[in-house]
Amino acid sequence: MIVLKNVLVATDFSPPSEAALTYARALSRTFGASLHVLHVAENLFLRPTPLDPHAMVATKIRALNDCLTDCDRAVLRARPIIEVSDSPANVIVNYAKREGIDLIVMGTHGRNAVSQLLVGSVAERVVRLAPCPVLTVRRPEHEFVISDSPMQGGHHDSPEEHSRRD
Repeated sequence: MIVLKNVLVATDFSPPSEAALTYARALSRTFGASLHVLHVAENLFLRPTPLDPHAMVATKIRALNDCLTDCDRAVLRARPIIEVSDSPANVIVNYAKREGIDLIVMGTHGRNAVSQLLVGSVAERVVRLAPCPVLTVRRPEHEFVISDSPMQGGHHDSPEEHSRRD
């Protein structure tokens, strides 16, 4: 039996991350799990930049709060978290270890092999290092639907079996 008490969604506010948040919400609701929403902001404090690092973090905090609904906060006990680092994968993995996360959900941009080799992938690194399963969501093409009735005995009837019972 799968038990999920804490679900972590890592977001960079991209469309794949928004899709990952949809999946994480649905899974959290289905399992009665707490939802942790983590954004790792780039560390602008260590290098010269024309941008105000404090203003950038404040903008990210507003964006993170905007993506959570009142229902997320009340029903899923959603916790928005911002951490500043140049190593998002390590922050995600360490947060998962520290908070006892049962599942990480994150978007992936689906880079090609050459881009992957040159740039690397936060999602790929998290998959390799995570202390729990990782669900990657490539793009928001699929809608996650939650059934009102759970599967009985781990088996769904085929259409033929269902019509024979009617």
